[in-house]
Amino acid sequence: MGPHDGVPPMIASALGFDEIDTRTLYEICRLRQQVFVVEQECPYPDLDGRDLEQETRHILMHDQGRLVGYARVLDDQVDGEPVWRIGRVVVAPDKRGGKVGEGVMIRARMTCPDRDIVLDAQSQLVRWYAGMSFAVDGPEFIEDGIPHTPMRFSR
Repeated sequence: MGPHDGVPPMIASALGFDEIDTRTLYEICRLRQQVFVVEQECPYPDLDGRDLEQETRHILMHDQGRLVGYARVLDDQVDGEPVWRIGRVVVAPDKRGGKVGEGVMIRARMTCPDRDIVLDAQSQLVRWYAGMSFAVDGPEFIEDGIPHTPMRFSR
């Protein structure tokens, strides 16, 4: 066998909620909790009902069978304009600084046809998102005690 014992090293997928098995759902919730609630000390209503929406896509990045990156793509509107909204972008702490986050964002953008994509970047990550062709699209604001900056990828 090879160095990964037959398990592919990196797999990115986009799934609707009903396509997610219970073990994967647990991994998603655990990763989002580990980073957003515990590491960033930001208790917030993670289970907001949007995960269940029919058009929502869950972007999963697995490395050797382990969930190491995630994002959520929502069918949304900004000022009455239909847009795709990417949020809950998260990378496992031991996988940061590599290509996991970029892979998650590439897969997320692939699920967003025919309209602009928006996101609210944590402000310290504005340059990182700008490197993927997102542009600042409004003034910085504070959400859950963390500075955020609206950004847009224009089609």
